[in-house]
Amino acid sequence: MSDAQSTSTAKALGDLPEWDLSDLYPGQDDPSLEGDLTAASASASLFKQSFAGRMDGLDGDQLAAAIQEYERIDELLSKLMSYAQLVYSGNVTDPAIGRFYQSVNERANAIYSDMLFFTLELNRLEDAHVEALLNESAQLAAYRPWIRDQRVMRPHQLADDLERLLHEKSVAGRSAWVRLYDQTLAGLRFPMNGEELTSTQVLDRMSSRNPVERKDAAHCLGTVLSKNGSLFAYITNTLAKDKDIEDRWRGFDRPVSARNLRNYVEDEVVDALSSAVRQAFPDLSHRYYRLKAKWFETDQLDYWDRMAPLPDEDDRLVPWDQAQSTVLTAYGQFSPELASIGEKFFKGGWIDAPARPGKASGAFAHPTVPSAHPYLLLNYQGKVRDVMTLAHELGHGVHQVLAGGQGHLMADTPLTLAETASVFGEMLTFQSMLAGTEDPKRRRAMLASKIEDMLNTVVRQIAFYEFERRVHDARKNGELSVDDLGDIWMDVSRESLGDAFRFDDHFRTFWMYIPHFIHAPFYVYAYAFGDCLVNSLYSLYEEAEEGFAAKYLDMLRAGGTLRHQELLAPFGLDASDPAFWAKGLGVVSRFIDRLEETF
Repeated sequence: MSDAQSTSTAKALGDLPEWDLSDLYPGQDDPSLEGDLTAASASASLFKQSFAGRMDGLDGDQLAAAIQEYERIDELLSKLMSYAQLVYSGNVTDPAIGRFYQSVNERANAIYSDMLFFTLELNRLEDAHVEALLNESAQLAAYRPWIRDQRVMRPHQLADDLERLLHEKSVAGRSAWVRLYDQTLAGLRFPMNGEELTSTQVLDRMSSRNPVERKDAAHCLGTVLSKNGSLFAYITNTLAKDKDIEDRWRGFDRPVSARNLRNYVEDEVVDALSSAVRQAFPDLSHRYYRLKAKWFETDQLDYWDRMAPLPDEDDRLVPWDQAQSTVLTAYGQFSPELASIGEKFFKGGWIDAPARPGKASGAFAHPTVPSAHPYLLLNYQGKVRDVMTLAHELGHGVHQVLAGGQGHLMADTPLTLAETASVFGEMLTFQSMLAGTEDPKRRRAMLASKIEDMLNTVVRQIAFYEFERRVHDARKNGELSVDDLGDIWMDVSRESLGDAFRFDDHFRTFWMYIPHFIHAPFYVYAYAFGDCLVNSLYSLYEEAEEGFAAKYLDMLRAGGTLRHQELLAPFGLDASDPAFWAKGLGVVSRFIDRLEETF
């Protein structure tokens, strides 16, 4: 794209918002930031002096007061680290910002060391003693969900000195490797047609309408990643080994079990999800991509055509103000309250939308702390899929606002449920846009595009989960080479995508740009969990069940206070029932049925 084209595109998109972080801190050098770090350090030191070694002697009200002080300090530290993370995400390649980010995290880590004793000693209390305290104190009973969630790690807790060692070393261990990965990926430039593209930009070119541009982008991506393959493989091996060591010390039998425990979901439920999706590959992804190949008048697609725009697809640029109106209208049709909360993100400077060099790739919603508000990071380039990404991340943000009423310690939602509002927001936006489209060809293209998004959320994420599972299992037997990792990637890709695709060696490197493998091992299955859950919920909504919206908002307000069984019970859904997953996957299958009817 020439400079003139880039300027024209930017003009067509309109004024893209950049976030205003002053609701957290006015700037990196503002005295209030240093003052809060100093105050948190002093408070944590006093907290340790007051309660360390005394937990078993506290009555219910005294323990409640201790938790309240712990929550206050933790929220202050979370605010500091959120600010540093958001500044860093805005430009991960700036050395000064990198030093600021690292400095804040190191100092916060040291302060947390003084507070680490609290949850360790809480977990050493016997169940009967904790239950007696909860029954005697209404103030303590308000924290029952948080106490419950802390104590799930009780069987896997190490000695206090080991826990403190792991905590203090994390900034020079796992966190340092994650930072190296982020900085390396963000710093890579992909030379293509005279331009030096970022990873976000070259990935965007892979959904170009021009097949030559898609191929060039795929080969450019693969070439640059391959040159950095040894480093990415070393980071992956190091983090997998680090996890294996800690899992063995904590007594986890499987690499995914620690993540499941923190998600408060049983291993068997995740196994059932993975198994159901993998068994559905032929009916879902294999069937759809054969249709897409037929649509493109070929027997097989090249892998760079997976995200190719569909014939008759609306490839116009969607200006930012239109994207905002589209999403908020869809939210408002479901619930005026949902739209009202969403509107605050646009008016309050809570969104950073432009794609720019150095900025973190992809998109996310950061909850920060309940005393402030969430922020959204996007890389908005005006495509319809970018509108859907906005709907997705705004769903996260609205969820985080609603859950904030539970307070800092109980607002956070397990990953398995954290994707619910985001995927539901996407579905609302899609259905609203589809209803407003009359042209049959365009409607067919929209339906196909939605199917692709759902396959990306369910099939691709379970393929990612399977890649991680195989990598972590294989790492137990020794370090994996770039070729080993490429082989695993190819195996799961062929299994999940089917025989409708042709692959080459460039594709063997594509695992390297997936940040979830580095940032949060086994995070990815949460997307599939959330999508299937939302599909089941949306089926109920379509049946016009009275009071659905109110029950849905109550589910979001619950934050982390309820487990998935309790949250789904009002809707008559049960994730432990295999029929639950079949119901969710059936929605995708029926969409493909509808598409087949148009051929």
